[in-house]
Amino acid sequence: MRRREFITLLGGAAAATPLAARAQSGPARRLGVLMNGTATETPAQSYVAAFVQTLRQLGWLEGQNLRIDTRWSAGDAGLARIYAAQLIGLTPDVIVASSTTNLTAVQQATSTVPIVFVQVSDPVEQGFVKSVTRPGGNLTGFSMFEFSVGGKWLELLKEIAPDLARVGVMFNPDTSPQSQFFMRSIEAAAPSHGVQVIVVPVRATAEIEPAFEGFAREPKGGLILTTDSFTNLRINLIADLAARHRLPTISSNDRFPKNGRLMYYGASINLPDQFRQAATYVDRILNGVKPGELPIQRADKYSLIINLKNAKALRLTVPLPLAGLADELIE
Repeated sequence: MRRREFITLLGGAAAATPLAARAQSGPARRLGVLMNGTATETPAQSYVAAFVQTLRQLGWLEGQNLRIDTRWSAGDAGLARIYAAQLIGLTPDVIVASSTTNLTAVQQATSTVPIVFVQVSDPVEQGFVKSVTRPGGNLTGFSMFEFSVGGKWLELLKEIAPDLARVGVMFNPDTSPQSQFFMRSIEAAAPSHGVQVIVVPVRATAEIEPAFEGFAREPKGGLILTTDSFTNLRINLIADLAARHRLPTISSNDRFPKNGRLMYYGASINLPDQFRQAATYVDRILNGVKPGELPIQRADKYSLIINLKNAKALRLTVPLPLAGLADELIE
């Protein structure tokens, strides 16, 4: 056999080798994962399971050639900082950070350990990376919302509740630093809709009910819930209070209308899939690719969900054009 033919056959055989069969040799690598929910949440557990399964398919086997250290910050900025420091102290080869709060904590703890982030809104606008195509530095990952969606939330709320005069924007400033960027978009859109925008900050569970009572004292009010781990973990309480105070509410959490409340508008992202993609980025980094050379992946589609039953309970009529635009109508 000629030498050229032998090299060609050898290359073809290597290409045909299943990914899972190419288990990495040498000492076990270490991976830190900082999640933004709690270990008891079923959706969050499914994200981690999808992530670990994909790593396994790529040849990274926990307990063999990979060790994974996972922490859950539970929508608490203080815990995020503590756990970020802990994970960096374990000298990981890569860290995965879920949410802006966790990414901020990890970024403050290291400028050298490669970081793959998920569930982070517009990382360029927030100053985490230089550009989408070439992030540079030690970060890369997967973006969710563009901040211009803030104006869209207000527009949709006004369309379904035309008498709206006041809009409260509820979030925890400590766990949702990105909300300052959403606020710019909301406030920029407010004059054209004749709406006053009011920030409704909540930093503890005990503050949520008084915040509702204070805001709802005046009529013609509505509510916007931005992306926030803290409020997402308390979405059932917030949904109940929105119903009690009869506040038309639009949320960045798609569980909100499914829990009987009015409306959701946000990025159409399958989060288990995003975590699977994050696993492929971790694999590439562990195999020598620099994180700053991996482009940021962004959502390119948004979806609208309207709960018609809740609209009826609030004595609101969903305009036919708006209903026609909805990706899902809940009756």
